[in-house]
Amino acid sequence: MSEPAVPVAAPLAEAFLPGESVLADWVILLKPRVLTLVVFTGLIGMLVAPGHLHPVLALAAILSITVAAGAAGAINMWYDRDIDAVMRRTRSRPVPAGRIAADEALAFGVTLAAASVIVMGLATNLVAAALLALSIGFYVFVYTVWLKRRTPQNIVIGGAAGAFPPLIGWAAATGSVSAVPLVLFAIIFFWTPPHFWTLALFANADYQRAGVPMLPVVAGGRETRRQIMLYTLVLVPLSLAPWAMGFSGPVYGLAALALGGAFLWHALRVLRDRQDAAGTSLTGDAPAKAAFRYSILYLFVLFGALAVDRLVG
Repeated sequence: MSEPAVPVAAPLAEAFLPGESVLADWVILLKPRVLTLVVFTGLIGMLVAPGHLHPVLALAAILSITVAAGAAGAINMWYDRDIDAVMRRTRSRPVPAGRIAADEALAFGVTLAAASVIVMGLATNLVAAALLALSIGFYVFVYTVWLKRRTPQNIVIGGAAGAFPPLIGWAAATGSVSAVPLVLFAIIFFWTPPHFWTLALFANADYQRAGVPMLPVVAGGRETRRQIMLYTLVLVPLSLAPWAMGFSGPVYGLAALALGGAFLWHALRVLRDRQDAAGTSLTGDAPAKAAFRYSILYLFVLFGALAVDRLVG
């Protein structure tokens, strides 16, 4: 449930007719681009789990994960409305732009959060519902309220919130948690820093303006690029763990190896890049932007390969 990768307000608002602009703003409040990755990894966790859910209950579980992620995003927009207003990347969001009242956004988020946990508990089991509640609470209270404005390690620790979906999907199908979903959790956990810090490199000026202590703001571009490489070096061998554990077969193993090699190549390009040395925005074809875009594709394809491997295996 990490921050949205790119600004979503303008493209989504343009997708609606003028009479539907209010609806568009409520959709934007849910951070829909974030939802795609969250729901996908939760679905994969459910598909590869050894248990079985009736299709209707499985749909209810996925809907609960979707609504919970959207609820956390809405509460995040309510809390961050002051810094969103001064960041070019986020100032057109509905709350800082004044199109949705702050108290309405908070009520919307809290209502959706409670409903998602209740539906998950009724449709699946209490373990999945508890994990879902924990993920919402972690994103709102640990990341948004506590860490984001206080430490450059905000996205490292707080990024755990975005790693919950495979655990939740697995628990929904099995009623328990085992080593495999914990490995999937760890993969997303170590993927989050290089993913988000590449964004932070080319959004550095925005974070400086808002006073958010992202790593490039506090430690500079050089250290940020070094940390991106270090986390990628941990991520790549970790991504092979499902194959090494015997949970997946050669389809996933080869995909993880190829995807990891490409991720390392992007991280190396970022490490060698110096365009962000002055703290300015990067050009459209800069290594940081290319690495950021690839990181999204990487996680989609990696988890997709895990599902394909299990199905064909």
